Amino acid sequence: MTVELVVNGRPVAVDDESLTLLDVLRGRLGLRTVKDGCAPQGQCGCCTVLVDGAPRVACVTPVRRVRGRSITTVEGLDPGEAARWSEAFCAAGASQCGFCSPGIVLRLHAEAAKPAPDPGQALLAHLCRCTGWQPIIEAFELATAAEVVVAEPGRDLAAASARATVEGHSPQRVAADVALGAGGFADDSAPADALVALPDGAGGWAVADTVPAARRAAGKIQGRRTTVAAAPPIAVPPGRWGRVLQTAWVDPAYVETDAAWCAPGGEPVGPLTNGGAFGAKRSSPVAAAARALADEHGRPVRALWSREDAVRAGVKRPPLAAGIDPDGGRMVVHVARTAGVVEALRAGLGDGVRADIVEVDVPGPPTSCEPRAAGWAEGVCLRAALLGRTEPVTQPDGGTAVVTIDEAGVHVRVATDHGADRTVVRSYCIGAVHMALSWVSSEALAVAADGSVEDLTVRSLGVLRAIDMPPVHVTIEPIEPVGAPGQPMGGPLPVSDAVFAATAAAIWQQHGWAPSWPTRRPVR
Repeated sequence: MTVELVVNGRPVAVDDESLTLLDVLRGRLGLRTVKDGCAPQGQCGCCTVLVDGAPRVACVTPVRRVRGRSITTVEGLDPGEAARWSEAFCAAGASQCGFCSPGIVLRLHAEAAKPAPDPGQALLAHLCRCTGWQPIIEAFELATAAEVVVAEPGRDLAAASARATVEGHSPQRVAADVALGAGGFADDSAPADALVALPDGAGGWAVADTVPAARRAAGKIQGRRTTVAAAPPIAVPPGRWGRVLQTAWVDPAYVETDAAWCAPGGEPVGPLTNGGAFGAKRSSPVAAAARALADEHGRPVRALWSREDAVRAGVKRPPLAAGIDPDGGRMVVHVARTAGVVEALRAGLGDGVRADIVEVDVPGPPTSCEPRAAGWAEGVCLRAALLGRTEPVTQPDGGTAVVTIDEAGVHVRVATDHGADRTVVRSYCIGAVHMALSWVSSEALAVAADGSVEDLTVRSLGVLRAIDMPPVHVTIEPIEPVGAPGQPMGGPLPVSDAVFAATAAAIWQQHGWAPSWPTRRPVR
């Protein structure tokens, strides 16, 4: 049967009522601003659109349910209204990669029309891993203020993009249209006639003409939240310890799942085109798969991971268990066997710390030191526990961060290069605070004894919600160049990883050096 609806003011007829609204908007109509971060879980909010003016996630909405209804994506907003939102997001640093932003913009646009809008509550339907939520609330306030000009005259967006690339460790563009989904993601640029490949669960790829057909061919089953309790996988080393720490399995929880496309004989457009999940996608196999499959089939191919694929097969931080003897000034650390983890831990522990570090084999998903400051940040935290206090943290080849936490919120002071884009630095600092607080207090991934991942939904990953975040106050102290005026320092000094490590140590101290992470304690 044919389903008729109105999309951005234009009548549309669809001949397959078994499709979801996301399949129609993104697949049939080519509206790439409607993002797929978890389909069909309906939990990340990236595919949010307006149905007769009300927000709805498209990935779990059968198109037959919206027969005759009016659908609005960000392309359908009044141009002046879209500009107001996008400029506010850019001015507040509220969109870093921008993958989640189109859905958030639409929900906040609808929220702003309410008599008593509450953006924090509205954001409960969304996941943002980059910004730490606070800049998004600030963008809402900018966009809804009366007679306010939200554009920033004279701001150098090319310099801002360069700074974002330094902080995020992958190409990043800063511009107003990023908040409207135009960041340049790999799957958004794929040809409309490209084949679609999804992992088939047996080590290969299921290839079909469309995403729904590829899902059927792959036998994809929607992820579920498990009843198995998440637990630290490594026992504390034997000994008499004044403090101990066991960390859980955690997922990087990046919102844009791995995607790449390639034409036959060409170079793949890979998952690092706009944001690299803070290192967690560097070894993603999708680009190589897209190249091989394109050559095999003689057509462009999109290689995609579902949310379930990313949780099962994406790299994780190496879990560890440590026994700490503050009186004796020593510790023993057992850590999941991972290339480079011993060196990363020692770098974080710094000088003067006696530590026996032993790699152990742990059944579970793949581990890597590629996710944000993996190993190094844990070393910073273990050093703090040994000393019984936090210290200023200097990022390798970067700037310095000091983080304190009190009743007024989280206070961040960073020292970085003079002239760095302050909006970008502030945004990345707040995002790093959110990621650290979440890591220590609430994130855990249930992994069975045989190493299989049990938690496969976005909501089960434990990422702190907007209403869970304390206020974050950022002070930026520019470091003047050394030598003659205008002489370069030898490169920018990134600080957000230092903020991440310093915040993790500070919240762990506030939680009384709890023996395991997540501490399951509130961050206030």
